[in-house]
Amino acid sequence: MVRNVAGVMAELEPEDFYLLSGVEQGMRFSEWVNRDKLPELSNLTSEEVGYRLDRCATRGLIDRKTIQYEGYTLTAEGYDALALRTFSERDTIEGVGAPLGVGKESDVLEVQSYTPLALKFHREGFTEFREVTRERDYTADNQHVSWLYTARKAAEREYEALEALYPEVSVPRPVDQNRHAIVMGKFEGVELDRTRLADDQAVGVLDLILREVRDAYAAGYVHADMSEYNVAVSESGVTVFDWPQSVPTDHENAREFLERDVENLATYFKRKHPSIPDIDTDAVSESVAAGDFETVRSHK
Repeated sequence: MVRNVAGVMAELEPEDFYLLSGVEQGMRFSEWVNRDKLPELSNLTSEEVGYRLDRCATRGLIDRKTIQYEGYTLTAEGYDALALRTFSERDTIEGVGAPLGVGKESDVLEVQSYTPLALKFHREGFTEFREVTRERDYTADNQHVSWLYTARKAAEREYEALEALYPEVSVPRPVDQNRHAIVMGKFEGVELDRTRLADDQAVGVLDLILREVRDAYAAGYVHADMSEYNVAVSESGVTVFDWPQSVPTDHENAREFLERDVENLATYFKRKHPSIPDIDTDAVSESVAAGDFETVRSHK
């Protein structure tokens, strides 16, 4: 998990954010931003830039590297700070609390606001940039693609899906989005992977999840990354989360992704609960796409 920068936010001054924003702007064109370009990018004097570089570097918000020139780049913490400032200015959040979850491509924190909320920082590209750029179609047409861009596009895609699906589909309630970060409703439940279900409950829970997949398809989206790690199970039902890889149903590979989602779920449940009946996943996928799916018991 990337270090939580909430503790240093109070120490930062407006000019520090001007500097960070300038580095962010420069990273659209180069991973390392030339020191000489920062006065223009940040609207600060050269002397002020030097002072702010030292302050931000000391707090771990930027990195420095000497190539053919003196270059600077945002750290993940620096990008987090910019997003947090925007959320604060919008009165979206009042403070940041404890971690709620750490994934391969995101960090999720509890945030203080008028109601319990969660803050998700997308990390796509931060640690495995080469692999991500090969897999994500929204980076394919860019010669220079920074991890900032990759993470921001993932957040935008996920937020767009949540707005389209909530509340008809049981997904986290979308609240706000900026850069690589999403603020959403804090939902109940435990990840399916960590849930202990009795064998006689398994089919019922699988049906609940597949009905959400059905309703999402009817609303125009395929999750495209369904697994036991992005479904939460609670006494009140299930919540499907993590939608950055979702695609609209008119995507050329939408049906293929839907079939893979159904296959992944069926395989997991069969592995964890061998006593459940064999499932005709092709028939289930057809039923989900047609909007008439109710139970896997009808597709054995």
